Amino acid sequence: MNSVILIGRLTRKPELRYSNSGNQVAIARFSLAVDRPFSRDQEKTVDFINIVVFGKQAENCERYLDKGRQVAVQGRIQTGSYKTQTGETRYTTDIVADRVEFLSSGDRSGASGGQYGGQSYGGSDNTEAQSGGSDFGGIPEGFQSVSDDDIPF
Repeated sequence: MNSVILIGRLTRKPELRYSNSGNQVAIARFSLAVDRPFSRDQEKTVDFINIVVFGKQAENCERYLDKGRQVAVQGRIQTGSYKTQTGETRYTTDIVADRVEFLSSGDRSGASGGQYGGQSYGGSDNTEAQSGGSDFGGIPEGFQSVSDDDIPF
């Protein structure tokens, strides 16, 4: 089983791009700062985790999320690798989000996020799975398509 649930704050505004494939799938990337549990004698630690979102929910993330906004992300871990121009192999670890829920505004007050606070944007509108890596050019293998009719809102 490969399942992840995270709650954290965006470290930057999501970057939105579209795939080069014929059906032009929206792909958003952002980084999430997630607090790591600590004991009394340790200093607070934060992990920075890369998130990838597809379809309509990617467009919603780009439209409504900003740096500092608290979100919950549900998805799966995906690893990959690529070669740099110098021939070095770099390894990547991303969370491919199936669901992103907006929890609070970006003001760090912990209050509800106004008109869009607490809204969940799940699902995707892509129609075919493609092999992809860490770039924006493809959809990761195993990504299942969901039509708009399957989304309950």
